[in-house]
Amino acid sequence: MFGGGGVLGFAWIVGALSAIQHELDIEPGPDDLVVGTSAGAVIAGLLGCGVDVDGIRRHQLGMPLPHDPPISWNYDADSGGALPPRPGLRPGSPRLLWGGIRHHSSVSPVAALSGLLPRGRGTLEPIHRMLDSVVAESIADASWPQRRTWIVATDYSNGRRVVFGREGDPVAGLADAVCASCSIPAWYAPVRIADAAYIDGGTASNASVDLLDSDDFDEVYILAPMAALAPDSPRSPVAMVERRVRRVITRGIVHDADLLRSTGVQVTMLTPGPQDLEAMGSNLMNPRRRTAVLHTAMRTAAVEIRNQVRIRSELPESGTA
Repeated sequence: MFGGGGVLGFAWIVGALSAIQHELDIEPGPDDLVVGTSAGAVIAGLLGCGVDVDGIRRHQLGMPLPHDPPISWNYDADSGGALPPRPGLRPGSPRLLWGGIRHHSSVSPVAALSGLLPRGRGTLEPIHRMLDSVVAESIADASWPQRRTWIVATDYSNGRRVVFGREGDPVAGLADAVCASCSIPAWYAPVRIADAAYIDGGTASNASVDLLDSDDFDEVYILAPMAALAPDSPRSPVAMVERRVRRVITRGIVHDADLLRSTGVQVTMLTPGPQDLEAMGSNLMNPRRRTAVLHTAMRTAAVEIRNQVRIRSELPESGTA
């Protein structure tokens, strides 16, 4: 499962996936379910189309091989830069805000407040174009991967979480679904699919771990670039606010992960540590830090994976509380 985290969250996930591949000799396969939210949705979309971790990493580092899928992306320009375009002036979705006030138990506070924010004016067309090219190359006469792929977005009118690719949820093409999941409120314009508009799935849940039914999985990997199991202590006021947000996100994901563990599912949860947070800084949309974040994540995630494997090996096989 891949959570949101902007440009640098994407780079961190690539580094962490590379560490998992190196340390455990595994990577997402054809029969695995990949679930992505926001930046994690881009990763999930690429993996769902059969792009391997090595290929994604090589492209991030500017060293693609001739046989790698055509990931058409300019890392310096296509994300739109480190700051958003000036948004509109009026609240983007008063209906969503009012629904959050009236039905606060079913609409997340972040989603409700997103209705108060003005509509963004940034464009996600580069992501759409890149995924269209990958889809055309990889899955030919279809708009959704044959691999099990869920993309999480939020309905802009009512705050309801929507899981594209899951049976019973709205239908969309992969590029549309990923763009919807990436539509950060007040930064990017909401994405219309059929008769509804959608925004960033992270407004409902950063990683949506609670979507998983424990009866269907023996092992789950959670890569959450906006959480922090071992946070640092920055001095910058902006960074201090960012870390407070991380603490809230971390509590929610840890709660859902613990519920899975309590049912017998083996859960590996990776988040940025102090070295990663230093490499990221306080602006997750800053593309200039991308390569440093990726390299740092490859090192730190490898250490954390070894630690988790060691701890599991020391636990009693049965009779534990």
